[in-house]
Amino acid sequence: MGGAKILNFGEILLRISPDTSSNWVESGVLPFYVGGAELNVATALSKWGLPSAYSSAMPDNAICHDIASNLQDKGIDVSRMHWSGDRLGIYYLPKGKDVKNAGVVYDRAGSSFATLSAEDINWDVLLDGIEWFHFSAICPAINQNVADMCLEALKQAKARNIRISLDLNYRAKLWKYGKTPIEVMPVLAAYCDLIMGNIWAANLMLGTDLDEQFLEVKDEYPKQALLEQAKRTSIELQQRFENCKYVANTFRFDYAQTGIKYFTTLKAQDSLLVSNEYLSKSIVDKVGSGDCFMAGLIYGFYQGRDPNYTLEFATAAAYDKLFIASDATSSSVSEIEKRIQHD
Repeated sequence: MGGAKILNFGEILLRISPDTSSNWVESGVLPFYVGGAELNVATALSKWGLPSAYSSAMPDNAICHDIASNLQDKGIDVSRMHWSGDRLGIYYLPKGKDVKNAGVVYDRAGSSFATLSAEDINWDVLLDGIEWFHFSAICPAINQNVADMCLEALKQAKARNIRISLDLNYRAKLWKYGKTPIEVMPVLAAYCDLIMGNIWAANLMLGTDLDEQFLEVKDEYPKQALLEQAKRTSIELQQRFENCKYVANTFRFDYAQTGIKYFTTLKAQDSLLVSNEYLSKSIVDKVGSGDCFMAGLIYGFYQGRDPNYTLEFATAAAYDKLFIASDATSSSVSEIEKRIQHD
C-alpha cells in the first residue's frame, strides 16, 4: 500500500437533508451527502494533497461500490474498506439545522460498521504504511463492540509508533448501550497524541474540571475567562495522559443579532496559542466544520509545520467550511491561506 498515509477510521454515513421550508415530501427530492466525521477529515486531507486513507465498513453491493469509487476519484485510498454487513447508516438533518440539535434523526442501528468487531480486522493489513491514525468519539458511542474495537485499534497503532488523534465529538443520541462517555473515553484518550474538542466535551467525556461559571448557558462568556478555562483543561489533559502532546479547543457561538463568532486554542509545549477571531452574520452549513478543523491540525502537524501556522490554518479551514453546503470542505490550501490573510 506504500507511503506513510493518514488513516481515518470510522462509520461512513449518508446524510439526507430535506428542506422543511418547502413541500419536500410532495416534490420527491431529497438532497444527500456522503459523510461521517472521519470521512470528512479524510476528504479534506486528500483535497490538500496529503496521502489520505479511509477505513469503514459497507455492504458489498453496487450502490456502496459506487460510493467507494467516488471516494477514490477524490484521491482517498479506500483499499482498507471492510466489505460486510447488510446496510449503510443514514441520518436525516433538515436543512439549516445543527447536527447537535433535536432535528437530527438517526437511522444507523445494525449498520455494517456497527456490527464490525476487532476480530474481523487484520491489523497488519489495516495499519500497513500508516503514520497517523485518526478517529472520533462517535465510534465508541455506537455500541460496546465498536468501543472494544477502537481500543484494540489504538493498542495496535501505538505498538507501531503511529501518531493518534481524537476528536471529542459528543452525540447524546448515540450513547444508549449502558455506558456513559466518562466510562469509555478516558481509556481511549490515554493513547492519543492530539486531543481536539472543547471545554464542555472534555468535561463530559474525560472528566476535566470545569469552572462553575460555565455550567449554565449564557448568551456570552467573557473571552478571557474562556481562554483561561481552555488553558486549565489543556494542562489537565496533558498531565493526565502522558502521550498527549497537543490539546485543541474550538469556540463557536451563535448570536441571533450578530451571527457567528469563531475562534480556537492550541496548547503546544508550555504556551496556549489563540487563533484569529472570525465573525459572520450568516453561514451556509454547520456540518463538518469541526472535522475540517481537525483535518487542518493534522495537515500542519503531519508536515512538521509550526504550531502557530497549524492553528491558524485549521481555524481558517473550519470557518471557511461554514460557507460550503456539504459534509466536507471543497476549498484548496491556497484558498484557505488567503482567508487567513484577509480576515
